Formats: sequence, C-alpha cells, structure tokens
Amino acid sequence: MPIKIWMILALAFAVAPEQRLNQHRVTSKGSPAPEPGAETQQVLSLVDGLSSPNDWWKKRRPEIERRWMTILGKIEPQGKDKQWFGDIKKVRVLDTQEKETYTRIHLEIPIEKDFYQKHLLLVPKGAKKGDKRPAVIAWTSSTPDYQMPEQWWGSWLAGKGYVVLTSWSFIRHYRDGTTARNGAADKVYERFGRWLPMGKMVHDVKREVAYLKSTGMVDMKRIGFMGFSLSAKTAVYVSAFAPEIAATVALDPHLAANGGTNWYAPWYLDWTRKWDQLPGPDHTVLGLLNPDKQRPGFEHDHHEVVALAAPRPFLLIGGSQKEDTGGDSDDLQSWGYFNRAKEVYKLLGMEDRIQFASTNDGHKATGPAIDAAWQGFLEKWLGSK
Repeated sequence: MPIKIWMILALAFAVAPEQRLNQHRVTSKGSPAPEPGAETQQVLSLVDGLSSPNDWWKKRRPEIERRWMTILGKIEPQGKDKQWFGDIKKVRVLDTQEKETYTRIHLEIPIEKDFYQKHLLLVPKGAKKGDKRPAVIAWTSSTPDYQMPEQWWGSWLAGKGYVVLTSWSFIRHYRDGTTARNGAADKVYERFGRWLPMGKMVHDVKREVAYLKSTGMVDMKRIGFMGFSLSAKTAVYVSAFAPEIAATVALDPHLAANGGTNWYAPWYLDWTRKWDQLPGPDHTVLGLLNPDKQRPGFEHDHHEVVALAAPRPFLLIGGSQKEDTGGDSDDLQSWGYFNRAKEVYKLLGMEDRIQFASTNDGHKATGPAIDAAWQGFLEKWLGSK
C-alpha cells in the first residue's frame, strides 16, 4: 500500500471512535462493489452548506428522501396494490396463555388478504381497552422464529407495562412458504411491481401499528420498534419511513451499506437487478448508491437514512469494539456513519435523541451492555409510566 494511503489511514483511525468520519472497509466477500480504499474516504456530510434547521427541512432533506424513495420504489401500496390489503382486525387467535405479569396471545395477523403472519401479543396484566399503554413491535433475526423476541426483550417490557407484538420479516416466511432463499422477493415483485424488500418490511410494520391501534390499549404516540441483525436492518428503514414509530432500536444492523454484511442481497436492497424505472447508465440501485466510480466508497449510504429519522429517537447498538470485525456487528468503523447522521440531529437542536451504544457483547440480541442500553433508551423515550 502506498505510503500516502498508510498516512491517511493512520490519521483516520487515530482519532477517538466517537469522532470518526471515515467509511467502513469493505470486507464482505460477496459484495458486488469491493471498493478498495473506501476506508480512506470520509462519509459525506449532510449539513455542509446548511445554516439552520429550516435549510434541512426545506433544502437537503427532500432531496435525500427522494433519492431513497427512488431506491425503494415505494413504502406503501399504490393504486391497484391496495386490493391486497383488507381489515387488519380480522386476526386469528391460536391460543392464549397466562404468564406471571402478562397474557401471551398467539395469533395470526392478515398482513395481506391472503398472507396471515404469525405473531405473539403480550398484554400486561390489568391492561384494558381505553388504556394509553406504550407499545413495542419486536422482530427476530434470521435464525429463530417470531416467538424469540418474547425471551430477548418482550417479557421484560410486558412486565414494565408495555404492550408487545413480536414478529419477523416476511423474508423469513411469506406466501406459499417462500423465504429469502426461495423467492420471497420475487413474490413481491410479481404482485406489486418494483417494491424493494426493505420497503415492504416498512409497510408490514405499518400494518402491525394499525393492528395495535385496533386493540384500543395503546398510546399511538408511544410505539417503538426494535430488531436484531436482519430486523435491525429493518429498524434502520423503519426509523426513516414509518413516522408512526416514535423510537427505534437497531441492534447490530451493520450500518455501512458496503462493509462486512449483505445489504446487496436480493432480499434486502437488490443492488444489481436492472429496472427501467431507475435513472443512471446501469439502472441499478448500486448505480444510485455509488454514482462516482472514480472515488473509492459510496457517495450515498445509511447515514442518510438514519438522518431522515430525525428528530425521532434512534438507538444503534453495536456488538464489537474492534477495529473491523469483518462480519455482522457494528464495530468501531460504524462511527463514521453514525456521526454524520448525528450532525443532522445536532443542527435540529436534538442531539440527545440519537445514541450509539458500542459494546463488546458480540453479535447477540442480549448481553449486559446491550440490555442496559435498550432498556434505558425505551424507558426514556416511551416511558412505561
């Protein structure tokens, strides 16, 4: 490596983690864009040239939102798509169990008219219609099923008085038994046209919010979302595009779009599929994320998506305090994206609403530092009392 690049890297990594601005090194062997030298480049600022919150709302934010809406295709059904969505209240209750501090209701919710998704609804003892309880929608990762968030987070939350709805992404279980590996994304395209899986996940959360509203027990201004790994990726987009969600916890999403994980996969952002509707010479999502092929690293990344969440509270939890884990965890190199998003919150005078809990607990849903972070965050911004 040339001496000049070594000097750049030394300077970039010499600063304290919470002050970093550089991009993440690309370690994913499957990435369609290896981007050597990305870590020598800074994540681009979103507040350069802005002098007031009004500049953000009127100038910069609409531009960023348009770009990501172009990438996603849509976040809600349009036109004839709406025929596939019926009455969210027509749930199927499978069984009910009484726990020490809550009632556990196993049910299926009609996310689409012909797609009933399994959920657990945890109702605190004493909760009733007319209450204004805080609520949390909690999704699992890519390995266990929709029930696991009850053990990870739900039982604690329900014991504190939160209504909890546990679930999973449709790419784990979709129509006709399809999953990420055998055509779930294609099923979406066949029915709805260009609707990236990440955008579809956001709408599924919106449907779950609508169901919670129908219970009559939930304060609609105090609904949170939290997810781990796969569903932490969902959380990043929910924070930006589901204003119904008041506070979001993303537990190890690996924030960098092009780092150690697989945001490029067909079941997430589908980077390399060609679409006539997309601008640019190659008509791909990759072309929109990385329009300058001469500059190492992406010009557009997830710091932009997190910034769209502002001023709603957002918590990123990372499982590694190493330099580069080469895997799924948010490590020290995630700070660059977080810090650029935080600059937007600071411009809006709400810097305390965005947090990065950097831990050494590993790529896990729970741990001593992990649990302290999400519990404190949700209690502060949703408040069980």
